[in-house]
Amino acid sequence: MSKRWNHKVIEVPYKLFAEKLNDRVQQELDKMGAQGWELVSVTSSHDYSLRLFFKREA
Repeated sequence: MSKRWNHKVIEVPYKLFAEKLNDRVQQELDKMGAQGWELVSVTSSHDYSLRLFFKREA
């Protein structure tokens, strides 16, 4: 029997006066990892943000 997965997409926008993008992405990765989510892909969107794609077993 194949595994079932839950999926989640999080957008991290580029912000001119916010903390560094690397720090904000690291915070999201740590938060999602603590909840059992695994990062599977990252893309840059045309609206100036990063999209983080996660999965975890259902």
